[in-house]
Amino acid sequence: MSMKAAVIICPGGAYRHLSPRESEPVARAFEAMGCKTSILRYTIREDDATPPLGLEPVRQLSRRVGELRESADGAPIFVCGFSAGGHLAATLGVHWRTLGLNRPDGLILCYPVITAEPELCNAESIENITGADRRDFFSLEKHVTPDTPPAFLWHTAADRDVPVENSLLFATAMKRAGVPFELHVYPFGEHGLSLANAEVEQPEKGRLPDPHVAGWIGECEAWLNQMLPRLAASH
Repeated sequence: MSMKAAVIICPGGAYRHLSPRESEPVARAFEAMGCKTSILRYTIREDDATPPLGLEPVRQLSRRVGELRESADGAPIFVCGFSAGGHLAATLGVHWRTLGLNRPDGLILCYPVITAEPELCNAESIENITGADRRDFFSLEKHVTPDTPPAFLWHTAADRDVPVENSLLFATAMKRAGVPFELHVYPFGEHGLSLANAEVEQPEKGRLPDPHVAGWIGECEAWLNQMLPRLAASH
C-alpha cells in the first residue's frame, strides 16, 4: 500500500499532560488507511510554578512538519490535534506565515480548543499556553486567512469542557476566508472521546463507545481522499 499522507498527531491534555487515548490508538487508525503517522509529544506545563508555554509547542510542531517533509516522499502532511492538541495544530495553521514556520497541508481538529475568549474558552488550556498575555494571539478564530490550510473538524454539541462554539467559530472564520473545511457536530457525547470505541472507553469519565461519533474517522478518511488530488493539483 502506498502512503497517501503523513499525519502528525497532537494528543490533548490542557497543555498539562498528553493523553495516551489520543496517541497510539489514533495513530493505528490512520495507519490502517495507509498514512504514515508521527506522535508529537510536545512540551507541557507540568505545574503552576513554571511560566506559560508560549510558542515552544508550535515551534516543536513546525520542526516535526519540516522533518517529515524530508522523509515523506512528497506526500501531503496533515496535523491532527485533540482538544489542546487541536489548539496547537490550529495555531500552526493560522500563524505559520507570521512566525516563519512550516505550513502543514491540512488540519484535522478534534473537539479543539480554539478561542481564548473567557466565556467560551477552556480556561486551563489557555492559562497554560499564555497566561494573561497574548490572549488575542491565541484566539485562533481571529487569525484565519486564505493561507490557512483546509481543515476537517468534529465536535459534540454536549461537550462541557470545550464548548462546541470553538469549532463553530473556526469554521465560520474559514468560510469567510474562503478556505475549504468540513465540520461534523454530533449531538451527544462527553469531551475527550478520541476514537469513541471500546479501545479508548473511559467509563469513569462518561467516555463510552458511541458508533455514531466513532464514524468521524471514516468521515475523515473520505475527506482526505477528496483533498489529496486537489492538493496534488495545486503543487
